[in-house]
Amino acid sequence: MNAATARPGLGRVVVGVDGSPSAHTAVMWAAAEAALRGSTLCLVHAADTDAPVPFLSEVELVRIRQAGRELLDRTAEAVTERHPELAVVKELTDGPAPGSLRRAAALTGTIVVGHRGLGGFSSLVLGSVGLEVAAGATTPVVVVRGAAEPVEAGSVLAAVRNEADVGCARAAAREALLRKVPLRLLHIWSVGLSVGSRAALRNGGDGNVRDHVRVLTSISDRVREEFPNLTVHADGQKSHSVPGALVDASHQADLLVVGGRRSPGYLGPTLGRITLTLLQHAHCPVELIPRQGPGHGSTS
Repeated sequence: MNAATARPGLGRVVVGVDGSPSAHTAVMWAAAEAALRGSTLCLVHAADTDAPVPFLSEVELVRIRQAGRELLDRTAEAVTERHPELAVVKELTDGPAPGSLRRAAALTGTIVVGHRGLGGFSSLVLGSVGLEVAAGATTPVVVVRGAAEPVEAGSVLAAVRNEADVGCARAAAREALLRKVPLRLLHIWSVGLSVGSRAALRNGGDGNVRDHVRVLTSISDRVREEFPNLTVHADGQKSHSVPGALVDASHQADLLVVGGRRSPGYLGPTLGRITLTLLQHAHCPVELIPRQGPGHGSTS
């Protein structure tokens, strides 16, 4: 299968290449994803020479770009060895990685990044490039977590909070169909330490259980109607920690799909607490579907 026969609703796959072990794992995950989609895999290496140009000699610039081309060539060879029929393109850019990945993805592509880069801050569970790409996402972004050669769990998991997450559920359904596995829709609501308090209600506390059941039923019914050949399981549960419950559930998933929610911040786009926790601690790759844009779909 080639790019001309790619599945509807799923664009090409764009992955960052920086020579790190985490990026290599992300590349191989992205290659398998592109092969499933029947789409093109775009390997992007950002040399990021634009900013430090005044401080680098022409010889150093040539050396950096040549090293980037060689890295892309080696990576493409490794991908082709595993997926000989996959269409692979290589892009070497002079700008920073986040912008380069977004431009390569355009309006319909999916960006894939590793959970760690080459930076020296080992305490950062998610690298700075991954954070910036995820926070500013306008198309789907996958942060590849878990083992380099994961054991297939046989399901795709979608975290749904309210009916605005129908687009997230749709994206997860497409991924489940590609893998020929069931989709699990998981709706978790928080139970505060002091149930009934104003703080608990503000944080999505226990409230009316029937309201939570209604949300889950509404989303699952719409997904089943749109994807009649897909097995859909819908589960709801209470927890003192929504992100903790989702992290635990990720043990039994090949992919965790979540809807993007940005928290307002003084320094530009940021990630919500639950999303950030999942990107840092989930046991499988996490796909972030922006609330706005082509990746999320209609919520009407």
